[in-house]
Amino acid sequence: MERRYFLLGSAVALGACRTRLSHSPSETVRVACIGLGAQGRQHLNAYSQLPNVEIAAICDIDDAQISRALALLADLDVPKPQVYKDFRKILDDKSIQALSIASPNHWHTLMTIWGCQAGKDIYVEKPCSHNIFEARQIVAAARKYDRMVQQGTQIRSSVAVREAVQNLREGLIGDVYLARGLCFKWRNSIGRMPVEPAPAGVDYDLWNGPAPAHAFTRNRFHYNWHWFWDLGNGDIGNQGLHQMDVARWGLGVQYPTKVSAMGGHFLFDDDQETPNTLSCMFEFNASGKKQILEFAVRHWMTDGECVIGDSDHNAIGNLFFGSRGYLAVDSYTSYKTRLGKDQTAGPAKSEGGDHFLNFIEAVRSRKREKLNAEIQEGAASTVLSHLANISYRVGRTICFDSNTMTCIGDEEANRLVTREYRKPFVVPEVV
Repeated sequence: MERRYFLLGSAVALGACRTRLSHSPSETVRVACIGLGAQGRQHLNAYSQLPNVEIAAICDIDDAQISRALALLADLDVPKPQVYKDFRKILDDKSIQALSIASPNHWHTLMTIWGCQAGKDIYVEKPCSHNIFEARQIVAAARKYDRMVQQGTQIRSSVAVREAVQNLREGLIGDVYLARGLCFKWRNSIGRMPVEPAPAGVDYDLWNGPAPAHAFTRNRFHYNWHWFWDLGNGDIGNQGLHQMDVARWGLGVQYPTKVSAMGGHFLFDDDQETPNTLSCMFEFNASGKKQILEFAVRHWMTDGECVIGDSDHNAIGNLFFGSRGYLAVDSYTSYKTRLGKDQTAGPAKSEGGDHFLNFIEAVRSRKREKLNAEIQEGAASTVLSHLANISYRVGRTICFDSNTMTCIGDEEANRLVTREYRKPFVVPEVV
């Protein structure tokens, strides 16, 4: 719902962008949408509204999801696309220029690499990788095959948030020393689910893909897969990745030198493996300037944190603190500032954008710099989430070497930098 409001809450700006696009001489871009759950159907909604963009194919391992997607496209008056269950069959269609991937996290990098090898441009949902090794390979593939690859961190296309970051760069709140990212969402227990046969119409072997084979349970399937290490990355790699990206972007940093995370799975006795409460600290020391990024995840009650939040139930956003004031970014589309000791109201703005349109414009122009969330930026933010999860899992602070992308002197932590892949779904090292 929040992403839907992000896409629909900027009609004026979007209309202007569409006018510019429709006047540009270009052929229709044919897109295949992979993964047709709630977020995948948002992809269908978005592309159906863009001129000279055709949804040429859809793909999901679940017949029920395919049926929902076809019904949505019919309601949108979109011609019926080609339908696939096996993503790999789409790669052979030379008429499809772009893939839009909304599969579970453990498939993101492999689908993107295979797509780049097939000569297709890629929009891939966040997080772009399931681990740090994959984050390196996805960037390497985009460069080697010279493809446009965008991560689905949509806030990067918000007109207001882009202005906020520019204000940080220009010193509006002075010397920025601290950023906070918040991901407080009212999420209930997932309970415990028994092993059972996969539902009819589901290709469960393809669902597992690169992950270890595991008996089917409802909790390891649609959406709840986020809370299992083999498939997802917890909420810090789910909703939290949006706010992690904004925090890093606003600070103007790349990789941390030190990471510490503590937390646990509180309140509920259920199947969830990932922590539902997590407090993280990242230390950056770029060019001798020390900066701190704090990040917090919580899956239950919150007070709105006073300055940000989309309702009484959630607090999602970012805070930046400087020598002359602070800047607050809400969940997706607006910011405000308070300046000086008396906290005088400063610049503020509320305006969204269209991340999918930005991707299509880059596909047409072949200019990587046009992408608002180009994959190198997306991968850098994703690595921060992975490092926090690694610190939590090994139970200690880790020191990170961004040149080798390894945890210094920590064999146990480095084992979590990558994973064993189930053949033939092996993420390759791209050289």
